[in-house]
Amino acid sequence: MKFLERSLEVDHIHEPELEFAFGQKSAHPKDGLHLYGPHLKGKKAKEISVGVIGTSEGIGHFRTWSRELQSVVRVPPPGKGEKANRLHLANFPGLEETFGIFYDPDEISALSIPLADIDRATRVTNQHEAVDKVAKLFIERVSKHLRNEERAVDIWVLVLPEIVYERCRPNSKRTGLPTEKGDFAKKQKKRESLPLFAGVIDQSGETIFDDVPDFHRRIKADFLNIAPTQLIRETTLAPGAFLNTAGYPTRKTQDRATVAWNLGTGLYYKTQPRPPWRLSTIRPGVCYLGMVYKSLPNDPNGHACCAAQMFLNEGDGVVFRGANGPWKTGDYDYHLKAPAAKDLLRLVLDSYVDTHGQAPKELFIHGQTYFNDEEWNAFADAAPEGTNVVGVRIRPTGGETKLFRDGDYPVLRGTALILDAQTAYIWTTGYVPQLDTYIGPETPNPLHVTITRSKDPKPDIRAVLSDIMGLTKINYNSCNFNDGLPVTVRFARMVGDVLTMGSAGKGEKKQPFKFYI
Repeated sequence: MKFLERSLEVDHIHEPELEFAFGQKSAHPKDGLHLYGPHLKGKKAKEISVGVIGTSEGIGHFRTWSRELQSVVRVPPPGKGEKANRLHLANFPGLEETFGIFYDPDEISALSIPLADIDRATRVTNQHEAVDKVAKLFIERVSKHLRNEERAVDIWVLVLPEIVYERCRPNSKRTGLPTEKGDFAKKQKKRESLPLFAGVIDQSGETIFDDVPDFHRRIKADFLNIAPTQLIRETTLAPGAFLNTAGYPTRKTQDRATVAWNLGTGLYYKTQPRPPWRLSTIRPGVCYLGMVYKSLPNDPNGHACCAAQMFLNEGDGVVFRGANGPWKTGDYDYHLKAPAAKDLLRLVLDSYVDTHGQAPKELFIHGQTYFNDEEWNAFADAAPEGTNVVGVRIRPTGGETKLFRDGDYPVLRGTALILDAQTAYIWTTGYVPQLDTYIGPETPNPLHVTITRSKDPKPDIRAVLSDIMGLTKINYNSCNFNDGLPVTVRFARMVGDVLTMGSAGKGEKKQPFKFYI
């Protein structure tokens, strides 16, 4: 038996830098915001208009939190057994100091919903109807406010009691919870795909039972034409107010400073025209697309929704909703027909030209499956002369590939194992020298990256890996050093979940990414 020896090339992709105010750069969002501020920082602080919806207690918790955000929120001292030097944690300097925005906690538009009403709605026997009723409590409260108030709200913060989180998600276990019949119980009609309460139409004419019973998806879809939203649990804002019988908080939450960083980042991103930081390493004239596919719930024809998430070097994103159709070709494979592929890519290119005045030089399409000939040829045909369209397959791996540093320690983030000119493994998680730690529960696993298609000559694999590293640093829903997945892939499922909700179909074909997260 012969064994072929092969020398594998190991390389390191440098940590991408981010750009902040005055053109200053830093690898860590917290450092850059603390030292310089957002990259489009104004000369004067900007007031934002915040609306909050929840129980009276939840609104009170948010007001208390809002007052804390006005000043420094410190990292708690290390607990027993913790390292004193925890470089991945940082004090929050204050909302105005960090982001240059502010709001008066006493002047927010506060809309209260009685907890008893929410509790009653979550007890409806059929979970589809229960989620529908809970969502309507929030959306109808906001709709009434919008009809009667002239003051615009930049962002709506939904403060959720735990019963919404526990009872209004897919497959929520409501065992032992006394339930009651809903409004539609007597109108039940049989349908093969949904024998219980199937085919029932609500007052708006929408088949609510064709939606997945998930409050998060439903409310995000309902707000697509209103304003960005921030969902936060009461227990996150006030863990000390929810104690178990032993006197400890009922759930473990992040430290207060980290919650403040994440909440402040979300408030800034969702209320301002540009994100708080942008990539300084991505080449000009480059555009990134994350392909999104999601099966439509209870569709008798097995159709799916397709969409594209576009991200620029500025970091901001736009979601383009494509056509619904028979795109599913296997258990986890989706492929567009040529007309739908052309239409979707033209939407993206037209938007890019509107922003930049010309078509991109390179357009990378990230997906977790391969592209077939029909859809790829349609993508290539839709792109103008001078735009190189590149297909990149990015897949997380399990435990089949491991690499260690000095035999025992996790590899550096950015370590790349080059297999050939178009295939490599890249460790987007691992030891980070700046943080002096690896933040993870187990040995880091790499992403498997393959350049699958290219309209013109294929780019260098290292350039593709460097771009992917950069795209792990523009999650504006938090203020972390990095994510494990590039933003083009990380939020694909979340965007697809929202787009398949019936109420999302009333929205525009092009909407800012900030509405979906």
